[in-house]
Amino acid sequence: MRDEELIWERLRSEPGPEVPLFRVRLDLMCHRATAKQQECLVLESPDWVNVVALTPDRRVVMVEQYRFGSGEIGLEPPAGIVDPEESALDAAKRELLEETGYASDHWRFLGAVQPNPAFHDNLCHHWLAEDVESIHPPTPDPGEVLRIRLMTPDELRAEVAAGRLQHTLAQSALSRVFPLWELPALGDD
Repeated sequence: MRDEELIWERLRSEPGPEVPLFRVRLDLMCHRATAKQQECLVLESPDWVNVVALTPDRRVVMVEQYRFGSGEIGLEPPAGIVDPEESALDAAKRELLEETGYASDHWRFLGAVQPNPAFHDNLCHHWLAEDVESIHPPTPDPGEVLRIRLMTPDELRAEVAAGRLQHTLAQSALSRVFPLWELPALGDD
């Protein structure tokens, strides 16, 4: 099958309700090859950032917070929304400082991923901050209650293996710096 046979054309787009973090858009799409039509929901969102922050002794600065969607306390790197008129790097620096009180002068871009291209239109940018140092107490957003943890890569791998680090975007960012899990040998069930 050729690429052209997979493509749908947008016939109509209508705004949906605006909710915090997202704007809902309803698109009427038409498949080019078959003329089949489909109503699709798209969540328009600003881009996001995740920061893998390493202390001089190579521990990872992580945060724990209650996540309303899962109803559980999640373990993840500092992360957040890229504000309008802000670069992804500036957002990463701001989020690291706000959520943890840590800062760095040594930043590297690790790449970007599509959080869920089935219905999100944004990117999540992953950043590495090295030699981070605590420069003041955290100043989280009003809806955030955070616990900071400094963890070794081995401790993070143990959290993944135990099912306590399940945030996909967190795993994506962290796995760009060090392996989080080992593949089972062929033939293992």
